[in-house]
Amino acid sequence: MRTSTAETVRDTASASPTPLAAGTATAAPAWLGTRVLPVGPDGFAAAQQTPAELRNRSIATVDDLPPPADGRFHATVQAVPADVLARSSWTDHCPVDAADLRYVTVGFRGFDGRAHTGELLANARVADDLVTVFKRLFAAGFPIERMRISTAEQLNAPPTGDLNTTEVFACRPVRGRKAWSQHAYGLAVDLNPFQNPYRKGKVVLPELATAYLDRADARPGMAQPREQAVQAFAAIGWKWGGDYRSLKDYMHFSATGG
Repeated sequence: MRTSTAETVRDTASASPTPLAAGTATAAPAWLGTRVLPVGPDGFAAAQQTPAELRNRSIATVDDLPPPADGRFHATVQAVPADVLARSSWTDHCPVDAADLRYVTVGFRGFDGRAHTGELLANARVADDLVTVFKRLFAAGFPIERMRISTAEQLNAPPTGDLNTTEVFACRPVRGRKAWSQHAYGLAVDLNPFQNPYRKGKVVLPELATAYLDRADARPGMAQPREQAVQAFAAIGWKWGGDYRSLKDYMHFSATGG
């Protein structure tokens, strides 16, 4: 296994449009992420009505990484640093070798209209393509609330139904199955999960995002047919879970279509 950061960091920057106004973005409710939902015998918590504070979710980003001082789009691609790998969900049991992953940082626009820095763990063969996607979304002003690598503990934590982290790598199986998810290979993105929930039958994830099942009620941060996010991923040949027939996975974009 290779985890060295000897690979040269590729850094790109581009001009940015005038920063968007802060608009109606607000701080997160104090209870966000604290109300654990009971899980049923099927392993899922029941879908619930969206709290009033989240029906038009527009939460100001709390920076996990330093934002770009110049307000422009920046991106880096490098081998995964050992400390980053250690806090991710990757283990020797995952279906991709650490040497085949890359640590990617990209600029993104928050719901506050400001420029922020996000991080992704992605398969090496798609890292540059993902930079292209997020550069396009940044230029378009498409808002993203948070972009951070999840730990194994966070992935396996009891559900609160209100998380909204945009990410790529997650060493887990397909929901409700034993086969590896494309996330476990670093070949899929979940974009603004709360604004773009998963639905299969009565199962909705995140469980409090039911207000966003109404896709005709277009709100910021939603992936919509023929609009910014879907077009940006389509331009690199990725498929959208909103086009699935047996279920809808509006947050999900993947290189393989799975």
